[in-house]
Amino acid sequence: MSVIEPKHPIMERIWEKAREAQKRIVLPETEDERVLKAAEMIKKARLAQVILIGNEDEVHKKAEEAEVDFDDFEIIDPKSSDKVDDYAQKVYELRKGKISSLDEARSLLENDYLYYGAAMVKFEDADGMVAGASHTTADVLRPAFQIVKTAPGISIASAYFAMIVPDCPYGEDGFFLYADSGGVPNPSAEELADIAITTCLTMKNIYGIEPYCAMLSFSTKGSASHPIVDKVIEATKIANEKRPDLNIDGELQGDAALVPEIGKKKAPGSPVAGRANVLIFPDLNSGNIAYKLTERLAKAEAYGPLIQGLSKPVNDLSRGCKPEDIVNVAAVVAVKAQVSYDKVIA
Repeated sequence: MSVIEPKHPIMERIWEKAREAQKRIVLPETEDERVLKAAEMIKKARLAQVILIGNEDEVHKKAEEAEVDFDDFEIIDPKSSDKVDDYAQKVYELRKGKISSLDEARSLLENDYLYYGAAMVKFEDADGMVAGASHTTADVLRPAFQIVKTAPGISIASAYFAMIVPDCPYGEDGFFLYADSGGVPNPSAEELADIAITTCLTMKNIYGIEPYCAMLSFSTKGSASHPIVDKVIEATKIANEKRPDLNIDGELQGDAALVPEIGKKKAPGSPVAGRANVLIFPDLNSGNIAYKLTERLAKAEAYGPLIQGLSKPVNDLSRGCKPEDIVNVAAVVAVKAQVSYDKVIA
């Protein structure tokens, strides 16, 4: 299998940072051949130390079927792990009132690899986890919220997509963050403000790019009136009050956010209009539809959904992901694991 390379300068920087750090990344979905192929790619590209979860014989059999070279991979079987008793005790303490017994906690860890992977991250035997190729977002987030938990001071965890649009003059040479495009169905104005702030700080601290954040709507600066526009206006006000140091503006239509001449005409004086690289959608309907349309119609690369707001990095995948997508998400997770969370979400 040939070594893949990133296709955008921003992802090249992410790969460089990941290679320098050599973080320990857990891939728990070893029943999926895309994950096994991605593990081999990550190793060959030297992006991280990969930890696989599963029965060793079954993993090797699946790897052989997928024609994946698995020499020297760390494979952990929860059923025979010397850490499972310790993890079970800690998870039982964390989930008292929700888990009835120590045996139940142990059974959960032994039989659900997502829970075991989340425990490894929580208790610092791994630096991050990537899953979701063969599980729903709810399946991935459940152990993340129950074991890893949200970071101090963050009101809501959210999901963004890193989008790379080829031959695009907008954003950061075609690079954007779309949020929330995979997590919160209908955020309140307060939650939408926090999503905007968190995504701006993700852009700044993970990707090293100054954020210009557009709070999107079907209205630009009062061109239309409706309660769903009012939510965006209120969220923009809250975000600016909380973090006046960040470039957040709205409400803006998509063309006003992206196109300089339209931004100047529709929103003169806006610090964001015509130069947005962070796009905040009013609800999950619009955010999820937009990223899928961008990916398919513009032939964009879409990495995510990447979760922000957890105390340690656990990240979801689209179930339609390719092995290359998993590799790039793992690289982002490896970089995220290097950034203290007060810098990301404060």
